[in-house]
Amino acid sequence: MPVSTKWLARKFQRGDAVLDSYRPLKLIVGLGNPGMKYARNRHNVGFMVLAHLARAEHAEFKRQRFNAQLTEIKLDSERVLLVKPQTYMNLSGSAVGKLAVFYRIPRSSVMVVYDDLDLPLGKIRLRANGSSGGHHGMESIINTLGGNDIPRLRIGIGRPDPKQDVGHVLGNFGDDEMSALNEVLERATQALRVWTTQGIVTAMNQFNAL
Repeated sequence: MPVSTKWLARKFQRGDAVLDSYRPLKLIVGLGNPGMKYARNRHNVGFMVLAHLARAEHAEFKRQRFNAQLTEIKLDSERVLLVKPQTYMNLSGSAVGKLAVFYRIPRSSVMVVYDDLDLPLGKIRLRANGSSGGHHGMESIINTLGGNDIPRLRIGIGRPDPKQDVGHVLGNFGDDEMSALNEVLERATQALRVWTTQGIVTAMNQFNAL
């Protein structure tokens, strides 16, 4: 049975005593579109960051739940669930909302990783809250969880021609971009480690100035 968006929103209202008192793990969500057709797309850089982090921790996405691929890792003493929704980008909130409710994870413990046209390739930005900035995957998650106080890590993919945004985001990273991409994937995974173990403010201070 589909989970009601209004019910999820009520569950994630600030001050929910159950969710605020029970935090078994953190959720890191990478956004992208499923299937090999989209695997190298710039729009799938969220998937790429999670794959990079999972490999570093010798983990594999073997579990499936609520239409998402999952793997659990441990960073220091923190349990972290890595999530790749398989719903296609615009419906990402469906899988994320069900997982967050099932595992009783508040919005502040959900980190969303996704592409950003307004940042050049090689740049990343962390924020503790804010609007979706027009990103439909992030918009879906905000609407489903019922608030915009959701930490996010934006990965720059550049905007060479504003008239061709769709073609750019759904295009593959070029061979000439791979060196910069590999560097940013590593930096993004380090930022996620710091967020997990030291919090969003420390992570922003360390990585937003780079």
